[in-house]
Amino acid sequence: MAEVLLQAGPVQALAALFDTGLPAPGPGDPLPPLWHWAALPAWPPAGETGPDGHPRHVTPPHPPGFPRRMFAGGTVRLLAPLTVGSTVDRTVEVLSTTPKSGRQGEFVLSTVQTRLTREDGVLAVAETQDIVYRPASPPISVAPVLPEASSVDALLSPGGPGEWVLRTDPVRLMRFSAATANGHRIHYDLAYAMGVEGYPGLVVQGPLMTLALLETVRVRGAGPVSEVTHRNVRPLFCGQEARIAGTDELSLSTVDGVHVTACVVNGLRIP
Repeated sequence: MAEVLLQAGPVQALAALFDTGLPAPGPGDPLPPLWHWAALPAWPPAGETGPDGHPRHVTPPHPPGFPRRMFAGGTVRLLAPLTVGSTVDRTVEVLSTTPKSGRQGEFVLSTVQTRLTREDGVLAVAETQDIVYRPASPPISVAPVLPEASSVDALLSPGGPGEWVLRTDPVRLMRFSAATANGHRIHYDLAYAMGVEGYPGLVVQGPLMTLALLETVRVRGAGPVSEVTHRNVRPLFCGQEARIAGTDELSLSTVDGVHVTACVVNGLRIP
């Protein structure tokens, strides 16, 4: 167990990135749903950073032979309010690490539990995250088509009726990585993403996609969020425009209809 501070700086950096017109939460303000991902940054010392940009002693650890790490989803129960600038006790536990086989071959699935307890002893957040580890992939030698850094006016903007549009560029991915203390090089180092991990471009962060879904709930002024279940089913790459649809059952899909992320708010599970 470790006592940690819900920091205002990263929270305000995240609010500036989304730039939805809502006030940026400051000290003493309620923390929006899932924004503890930004409020509790954990940068390792530079000497303890691994070749992929993650801490060498990341939790859970990389299984031997499975160097590629992806955020696959999880469930977050929001049991009591948190405020920016307060302290919480954080406990992290690896619940399981299981070898599996799927359509893309062998992989390892690790489930990690995080619990945040307020200073008054009240459990505020109970979260499980699923982390997928995959074997190395051959490098990609064809240069991707990426937008210019200035080509995206807004990360998240209204689309058609009942829809929102998510647009990314390298600057916005960099800013999200900085706000959430995510050093994974696939999100900002194109040569590494293509030449080492075999992706066709920079990878949009899984937490960014989930938070974008939740941000549409917050902008609409919907009721309080008590539970979020989310699942990333395939990568979204920088510059790919994606659309968010739904209210309590949200989905993120590319403009050509490829489903990327699902999220259920105040529900039981994702089918």
